[in-house]
Amino acid sequence: MLGSTVLFWLFSPWFLQLWYWGTSAVVIFALIGLFRPFLTSNLAIAGIRHLGPTLTSILASTAPVFAAFFAIVILGETLTIPLALGTLTIVLAIGLLARKGEVKSTWPIWALALPIGAAVLRALGHALTKLGLNIVPDPLFAGLVSYTVSLVIALGSTLGQRKRAPVRLRWTPGLLWFFCGGIVNGISVWSLTTALNLGEVVKIIPIVALSPVFTLLLGLFVFRRETLTLRIVLALLLIVPGVILVAAGH
Repeated sequence: MLGSTVLFWLFSPWFLQLWYWGTSAVVIFALIGLFRPFLTSNLAIAGIRHLGPTLTSILASTAPVFAAFFAIVILGETLTIPLALGTLTIVLAIGLLARKGEVKSTWPIWALALPIGAAVLRALGHALTKLGLNIVPDPLFAGLVSYTVSLVIALGSTLGQRKRAPVRLRWTPGLLWFFCGGIVNGISVWSLTTALNLGEVVKIIPIVALSPVFTLLLGLFVFRRETLTLRIVLALLLIVPGVILVAAGH
């Protein structure tokens, strides 16, 4: 989160205009920062802790469905039959990729709300981002405001935890990698927001949900930590027509 915020502020002299701060888009982007990415990330982590990574990933793959709902209710976008079929196909494929074994049944029922809540908030964030971009069509400004607010909340939460249980932070090479990861995440957020600025939520988010596919392909061909199975082949065969349906949805 820190890396992403630093990236947005470093680029601010080239895109930031004073009139941006006098618009209602600031309020919308700041509202997004209250729950994304800090709260959504913590909900996802808590979901993994209680449910395990498999079930958490499956439930998180429902985000495009919630995104379509918010796009229709908040933005007045239209969900055509091809878009609906393509979105459901992609969700099914991502769920198939996430299911790597038997899911444990020892978790509490309320824990299901953790990854589902994260998915709902992410979807709401996408719709609100599009709403703000309709006022100030600047993707970098959207990221700058929301991530700055979220960073302040994260720092406040960290300081509160340290007061209750002081922890000594030591510099390690891993912290540098986390910071670099934050910069890469900032670039991805920039790209996503640019896509939302140019297109509709109902078409963009199902395609963005394909990120686990690229993670899988990296694990398969680069890091050699995955093996090609029937489950993976079936998921990929579902994804291709799903993306085609979404792309041809209008």
